[in-house]
Formats: sequence, C-alpha cells, structure tokens
Amino acid sequence: MKSHARVVVIGGGVVGCSVLFHLTKFGWTDVVLLERSELTSGSTWHAAGGMHTINGDPNVAKLQKYTVELYKEIEEYSGQDVGLHMTSGLMLAATKDRFDWLKTIQAKGRYGGLDTELLTPREAMEFMPLMDPDQFVGALYDPVEGHLDPYGTTHAYAKSAKKNGAEIYLHTKVEDLVQREDGCWRVITDKGEIIAEHVVNAAGLWAREVGRMVGLELPVLAMEHMYLITEDMPEVAAFNAATGKEIVHCVDFDGEIYIRQERGGMLMGTYEKDCRPWSPITTPWNFGHELLGEDLDRITGELEVGFRHFPAFNNAGIRKVINGPFTFSPDANPLVGPIRGLRNFWSACAVMAGFSQGGGVGLALANWIMNGDPGFDVFAMDVSRYGDYATMAYTNVKVREGYSRRFSIRFPNEELPAGRPLQTTPIYDRLKGMGAVFGQYYGLEQPLWFAPEGVEDTFSWRRSTDFEHVAREVKTVRDGVGMMETSGFAKYKITGKGARAYLDRLLACRIPALGKMTLAPMLKHDGKLIGDFTLATMGEDDFLLIGSGVAENYHMRWFESHLPEDGSVRFEAIGLGLTGLAIAGPKSRELIAKLTHLDMSTDAFPFMAIRKMDIGMAPAIVGRVSYTGDLGYEIWMKPEYQRAIFEKILEAGEEFGIGLFGLRALNSLRLEKAYGSWSREYRPLYGPYEAELGRFIALKKDADFIGKAAAAKEKEEGGALRLRTFIIEAKDADVVGDEPIWHKGEVKGWVTSGGYAHGPGLSVAVGYVPKEIAEDVEGWQIELLGDMLPAKLQPAALFDPDGAIMRG
Repeated sequence: MKSHARVVVIGGGVVGCSVLFHLTKFGWTDVVLLERSELTSGSTWHAAGGMHTINGDPNVAKLQKYTVELYKEIEEYSGQDVGLHMTSGLMLAATKDRFDWLKTIQAKGRYGGLDTELLTPREAMEFMPLMDPDQFVGALYDPVEGHLDPYGTTHAYAKSAKKNGAEIYLHTKVEDLVQREDGCWRVITDKGEIIAEHVVNAAGLWAREVGRMVGLELPVLAMEHMYLITEDMPEVAAFNAATGKEIVHCVDFDGEIYIRQERGGMLMGTYEKDCRPWSPITTPWNFGHELLGEDLDRITGELEVGFRHFPAFNNAGIRKVINGPFTFSPDANPLVGPIRGLRNFWSACAVMAGFSQGGGVGLALANWIMNGDPGFDVFAMDVSRYGDYATMAYTNVKVREGYSRRFSIRFPNEELPAGRPLQTTPIYDRLKGMGAVFGQYYGLEQPLWFAPEGVEDTFSWRRSTDFEHVAREVKTVRDGVGMMETSGFAKYKITGKGARAYLDRLLACRIPALGKMTLAPMLKHDGKLIGDFTLATMGEDDFLLIGSGVAENYHMRWFESHLPEDGSVRFEAIGLGLTGLAIAGPKSRELIAKLTHLDMSTDAFPFMAIRKMDIGMAPAIVGRVSYTGDLGYEIWMKPEYQRAIFEKILEAGEEFGIGLFGLRALNSLRLEKAYGSWSREYRPLYGPYEAELGRFIALKKDADFIGKAAAAKEKEEGGALRLRTFIIEAKDADVVGDEPIWHKGEVKGWVTSGGYAHGPGLSVAVGYVPKEIAEDVEGWQIELLGDMLPAKLQPAALFDPDGAIMRG
C-alpha cells in the first residue's frame, strides 16, 4: 500500500468511485480509494438502480442530467458494461393538485434543457400498459429515464479511475484519522498508514463513523427501504413483443410507489408511511452484503394502492423481496463539500439517489478539491446548509418525516412539523399568542403571517387562506407602522486591529464611515456573488455584519478560511446572542422618537446611520434601514432584552395603530422595491452587474478585494444576464421561483422569486434574462401551472422609485 497520496477517498460505493474517477479525469492521478470490504458493499449493491434527470431544484437537475449522460462515456472508457436501460419514464398524477405539480416540474425543466411532455392517462397507457387509466388525472413523460446495473456502473467508475492512474485498496478498513500540524491527514488503516493532503468521506452507511473520527456528527441516518420483484408477467412479455421496447420507469406519487421492468417481470418499490430507521446510533462495521428481514406487512397499505392502480400486479407472484438500508439527510439531499474548520476534509455522503446524482456529486467535488470551487451552484447539496441544530435526534425525526413524505406534495406555503419547535426566541410565546403562523429556517421558528382565531394555512399551489391577512399586514406597514421579528438573520461581529483590512479584502464595497452602514456584496475569485450583507462600522476596529440566516454556516466557512494567520482579526457568529425587531412605515420615526431621548430627525439620524442607544430601559443597536423599502429601523438587542423592547414598542405604537407582520408580508413589500434576496436573486451563478448590484462594487478602492479583476471584466463586457422585474397577468396563483420566462415564443430566462405585491395589487416576478433583450418592455410571458401568462417589464420600483420616502 502507498505511504502517501494527494487524496484518499474512503468508501467504495458508486459515489466514492465517481469522486475518484473525476479527480483522475481532471489530472490528479496520485489518488487512492480505501474500501473496508468489496466495492458496492454498502447500499450500492442492493439499489434498484433507477435514474432520472428531473429534480425540484434546477441546479441539482443539471447535475443529474450530467450523471445520466456520463454513463456511456465510462462504459466505453472502462470496457465495463453498466447495464444501461434507457427506457424513458412517467410521473403519474392521481389528483388535480399532483397534476399541477407536474406542470411546475415540466416548466422548471424547460430552461435546463429537459424535454418532457404532459400526457393524458390514456396517452400514458401507451408507455405503461399495466396501469388503470381511470385511476389517474394525467402524467409527465420524460425520455431521459431508465435503470442500470449498480455493480457494473460502480466498477466502470473504478476501472476508469484505475486506468487513469488511481489505486484502489479493498479489504482495507480505515480505523482513525489524525490531522498533522502541516495540515496533512494520517489515514490509519488495518493495513498500514497513508499520509494524505485531502480526505473524502464517501463512506455511505459508515459516513457517521468516519465523521466521528474527526469529531464531526453528520446529519445522516439510514432507513430501511423495500422493493419487490415479481415473477415473469404475461402482460410484460406481450408489451415487449408488440413494441420491441421495455416498459418505462414509472413513479406513482399518489400511490407512493415506483415500478420498472426487471427482466420478464416488474420491480415495485415504495416509500411507506410506516418507515423504519436502521441502526440509528452506530453502523456495525461487519455489515456488508446482507439484507434486512422482509416486512411486507409494513407496506401493505402502499401495495394495496399500487395493485389498484396497476391491476396486473394482482395476478403476479413475488419472486424476491429486497429490504436494505439507504442513507438520508434531513431534507434527502446529499451532504457534499468541505467541512468548516477541518482543513481539506470533504464530505460526499447521504447521496440517496446515487445513480441519478453520483456523477454530478463526483464532478462538483473534484472541481472543489482541485480548484477551490465546485463550478456549479450546489447549495442544495452543500453540507454547510446545516448548523449545530441538526443533532442526531433532530436528524432522526426529520429523515423519518422526509422518507414518509418522499412522494407527497410539498406545497409552496406548506411548513412541515417534525422536529419543531426547536429554536425559539424570547418572544415566541407572545407571537404565537397573537396568531403567528411559523416557519422554520436554519432551525429557528420565524413568523410567516398572523392568523385571526379560527383561520389556518390551507396548503395550495394557488392563493390561500393567508392572502387577505397578509394584505392587511402590508397595508399596516404602508399606511402606518408595522413590527416584525428579525432574529432569523445571521449576525457577525468582526473586531481586531486587522479587521478593517480583512473586510476590505473580503467585501467588494467600501468600508462605511463610523456610525454608517452599506450594502456589502461578497464575491468569489471568479467574480460571482457568494454573499450579500449589510456592513456597519461600530468602532475603529469594530464591525457588525448582517446576512442571510440560512447561509450562516456556509458563509462562516468562507470567512474563517480567509482569516489572517496572525490573529489580528476575531470573527464571531453571534447567532441568537443578538435578537432583532424591525419597525417600518411612515409613522415609524414618530414611534421610535417616543422610545429614546435622542434626536431621531433625518439630519441627526439619516438613512443608513447606525448607533447604540437605549430603547426604554434596554440597551440596543438601532440602524435606519428597512428591507421593506419604507421609512424604517432595525433594532438589535441581547435576547434578555427582546421581550422588554417588544412590549415597549407595542405600547408606544398603539396610538399609531401598530400591527405585526411576518415574512410573507415582507416578501410582498420587498417585491414593490425589486429588492433581491440571498439564495434567489443573489447566488454564485450571477455576477454583481448582472444582479444590478454594480453601484456597490468599489472597483476604485485601493484594496484588492477577492473577485475584483473578474468584476472589472464583467463591468467592461456587460455580463450575459440582467435581473429584471415583471408584472404578470396572473389569475389565482403567483410565481414562487424557477418558472421559465418566455420572450417572443422562446424560453429566454427564469424566475428567481416572486409573489403578490399587495400594495399596488399586482402579481410580480423577478428573474434573469439575457442582457440583449433586457430592455424590451413587451413580448414577455411567464409559464405558471401550465398557463402562458402575459407579462410586462417593470423598469422602475413600484413603490418609492426614487427612494425619497426611504431616505426622507
């Protein structure tokens, strides 16, 4: 066995072998894979082997498309048959709501190059002769679906990697990982030790155990998963003989089953409600090519629906039942990327859909290891999307919820209940008592809207029971003054003699003067956006940074990786050590003036000013800024003071008709100003000039900030895209994101976010289009729930377009 390697990949499943292959494909040949048993010994060998390109996240769908297209390449290069069956596929809908969902899936796929077709049940039966068309409303046909041989595919990756120079050691168990002072890793095995610059945890069922070797508890859990294989069926033989084709891969969402042809019979699997975690604390090291006990009674309910939807199964004998463990994260997406605080330690685990996503995961991670960037927007798979709230117990309840709902509809306004409430603020009970309907973001309960007694969210693709009540909250802000909780934002404190220089290099903006704030874009080396913040200068070497709460761990990984080694900068994520409230509306200045002895006039406290002050008896930090685009103030305080300040504001605001508002009203308000948000308008896909943030990019400042050269080039060349706002002739539904934007009969762009702007009473969409047509006012349509809706470019903000109210 080698004593040194540039990269050691731990785990010989399809994901580990894909990572190994991609590293070698891009030129790193001094790489090693370690497998405690044989290749495919964990979850890979008993997988059903299905693959598809469709995914609810278009960025993940692109990686799935890459994965499927890769199979012919590795088969030819390795000489290993992957058993590829490109049968095409159907997604079936038994309800109108499900068919609406299929329409959104088709629309999302358009700008990703996915060529799908909506079918009637009778049309779908031409591809799936076993179905009862009377049980369904419609279907979505996808030509790029099928199945393959898990063993052959994994070995094709492995053989291709070995052909490129990689080495694979089987029956070699990793027993410990120790990082040396120089940053390299001692990979200690039962066959000796390898010194590696990088370590990749692709250990699958044993990913938790490998993580624990470095003090890491990954949010991953294995679940028992069953599928059955029938005896040969005459209906299958008849279809094969008549068409010369296999029966397609099929997902029956309402029946919670998937089926495909397996030789002369059929394979049927299910994601059952009565699901079972497997080995929830530790995974036995001696587990390998074993299966778990059959338990058909547990999936009887799903099978009964399946047999009703596909009557031919009633006459088929069962040849084999497969029950094996697969790993899941809390949201069922993979956990990929560098681990914060561990130099050159990488995660590639919880890839439940390994044969749809394994190639894309390998591609992204190899790019990341070699170039410092995945080359794609992979936040949906980034391991950093979870914080310390994702404990083992939290992971257990969320994975069980996600597994049992895998084929259930998740409506745009639906909040899932498992593992909640977990993190709450000091005024959670007060807000709940006042009708707050909460959502959970990064583990924290945050008010979405305020419901009168007896009114609840009704989940729907269309406008729901919250509509008129959110409208009331918006009116409260625009006509008087509203208050919302803002504790969900990420807060960072940066101090030390090197803090100013550090931030000047990290952020693309100018550092504001003492007592001032500014919008602060943060760029990657390629000039794309990796963050957008509000930066405040609180002292000579004291700064406060406010950003997206869901990206806190993601951003902290970036911040910490760029800290100077001389200890001159202290960077701290404050979390709930600083809670927040915001007030906004034309009467907000009168209100805050009642709470402090300080002069709050425009001259004394102008737009984007910030200072420490007392609110009543409680110390706070107050900034004159508002994401509503109205006159407003953000107020930050230690958690022990939040309740007192909350009550004081309510008391003082009574004469002004103060009301509470939540995140849904905030979305409506910010759409009137065409304000973007992190993870939607601002993400690593876009440059600052494309995102209309160019005025905040200080190309003339002396500091050579990260991404400066690339940003200058983008400004000179103009970039490829422009962020634009559209008014839609909507009916009873509004866009939520990822809908295609059509221009003169062709798909030209995509919606990043949107909703209903209650102030002007208009349906709004924000999205990216090519810069060459970005000034065209007419000729636009936006596809929503199967309808082509006329849209018109909105060149100026709907509310206060010149910013006079905000600054006045």
